[in-house]
Amino acid sequence: MAQDNPTGVPTPTGVAPRATRPGARPERRPADPSSGGAPLVSVIVPSFNSEGHVAETIRSVLAQTVADLEIIAVDDASTDSTVTILTGLAAQDPRITVLVQEENQGVAKARNRGLEAARGRYIAYLDSDDLWAPTKLERQIAFMGRVKAGVCITSYETIEEDGEHRNYVHVPRSFTYEKFLKNTMTCTLSVVFDTTIVDRSLLVMPDLRRGQDAATWLQVMKRGHRFHGLDECLAKYRKTAGSLSSNKIKAVKRTWHLYREVERLPRPYAAYCLAWQLSHAMVRRRRSS
Repeated sequence: MAQDNPTGVPTPTGVAPRATRPGARPERRPADPSSGGAPLVSVIVPSFNSEGHVAETIRSVLAQTVADLEIIAVDDASTDSTVTILTGLAAQDPRITVLVQEENQGVAKARNRGLEAARGRYIAYLDSDDLWAPTKLERQIAFMGRVKAGVCITSYETIEEDGEHRNYVHVPRSFTYEKFLKNTMTCTLSVVFDTTIVDRSLLVMPDLRRGQDAATWLQVMKRGHRFHGLDECLAKYRKTAGSLSSNKIKAVKRTWHLYREVERLPRPYAAYCLAWQLSHAMVRRRRSS
């Protein structure tokens, strides 16, 4: 079960929502890009033909209680009005930088270009149709400081394309390489890295059209970094008709390719991990409250 909290994104039962004092100011002021000061957090937002949702996504970042951030919006050669929307938002807030790919190269290269431009200590990712609760970064950074974590993911709500609730996905207390192989749950929209602990070079994504994020997280885990889970629903993951993860058969093929071609797992162990992955996916789909 989950309960509503002041952020507007449900929080799991048993997790006390943190009250935000009305009118309270963030602990860190926004960095002034013209002064050369590095922000605390860099948020990388890749986009492709996202005109229907990208403005809402960007505004959910701008609404963070941690205001000392920059948004690196990398458009992957959209053919709709996505770039126009992004540049309009950037004209209103200097924390937004818009980079445009001349040709479509895939989300991995878009995220990598954003990583090259990022100046913050903390690196976060958000796809152009997903959303954050206002206290997401504040809660994660505080949690990471308490447990000395280099990586943190949170629980999240899955929503339909029109924003209607679908289900909640709760993260475990931690992920290791072996555990993640059996439960490659989506965490890109909620992950935050502390680059004073996790080397930035580990965040460079392989040039894969599918599964590039999971391959990157496994790469980080293989270097000994544990993913710490904060079981608070601080984000919303939108299931759109055109998303890479929307087709279940394609999702299975993508996971199998990750196991066999990227991680080079022996076939029996890959099949074992895939069976666990499918069972976890069924549980997540059944859980609606």
